[in-house]
Amino acid sequence: MSADPTEPIRRMAASLAGAAEGTACNQSSFKVGKSAFLFIGPGAKGVGYKAMFKLATSMPEAQELAATQPERFGAGSGGWVTARFTADQPLRKTLWAKWLKESHRLALGGGTAAAKKAGRKKTGRKA
Repeated sequence: MSADPTEPIRRMAASLAGAAEGTACNQSSFKVGKSAFLFIGPGAKGVGYKAMFKLATSMPEAQELAATQPERFGAGSGGWVTARFTADQPLRKTLWAKWLKESHRLALGGGTAAAKKAGRKKTGRKA
C-alpha cells in the first residue's frame, strides 16, 4: 500500500501565501484570490493522479517533457500543464516544487502585471 503522492504537493500548496483550497469537479483546486494555481486529484477513469500547473518560464521544459513522455505530461494552450503520475511513479519533488512555486507566483501577480503594463502603454500614447 503506497502513500498518496498528492499529499506533499497539497501540503506545500496550502502553505503558500494567500492560498485557499477548494474543489473543482472531482479534484482539489488551490487559488490566490480568483486566480487558480493548482488543480490536483484522481486521474482519468480513476487511474493514478494528475496535477495541473500554470507555467510561463518553465513552459519550454514542460513542452519537452510532453513531447518525450506524452503519457505523463501535456502542455496546453494558456500555459496550463498536466502531469500524470501514480504512487509507484510519483512526480519528482524537484519538478513539482518548482512548477508549484512558479504557478503560485503567476497567480499572485498574474493578469495584474499585464494589465498595469497595458495601462501604462495607453497612458504613454495619450501623453
